Amino acid sequence: MLIPVFVSMPNTLSRKQSEAQQLVLGELGHQGIEARTLGRTDYPTSFPLREVLTLAKHCSGGVILGLSQFEATAGTWKKGTPFKSAIGKSKSTQFPTPWNQLEAGSLFALNVPLLVFRESGISGGVFDNGVTDLFVHPMPRPDAEYNEKKALRAVLQKWTAQVRAHYYGETLG
Repeated sequence: MLIPVFVSMPNTLSRKQSEAQQLVLGELGHQGIEARTLGRTDYPTSFPLREVLTLAKHCSGGVILGLSQFEATAGTWKKGTPFKSAIGKSKSTQFPTPWNQLEAGSLFALNVPLLVFRESGISGGVFDNGVTDLFVHPMPRPDAEYNEKKALRAVLQKWTAQVRAHYYGETLG
């Protein structure tokens, strides 16, 4: 029997992002995990935020895929404060879907094991190191070498053990 986990990810992806997403979802399947996502496996009958919580309550873990959905080449962070900084012309800033933050917060509040991946350039909220007790992992590359894929499997195996313990109501020591 597959164990359901909530996967937070955007619905519209580039080819490269789609390949990374398929790699993660494929590895989850190999671990006996069923990825559940609003708009892909489950469709809302109520307003989407309520559906996120309803679906998350029936899952024993969560995976957050922080994939870029918006790029800014100009702008100002913390305008009008002593911490003001500008996005320069030579550097852009990447933003994930805001749903990643909402869904991660819901899953965190439900106290399920979380696994967070972020695409290069993604930061803020759940994607910042030290915000939660989670390690934020780089998004796996579909063309990764053997050792990188082996490391991904090791991370997934450890997380899957926590998911199984949650599912079966056990505690890990």
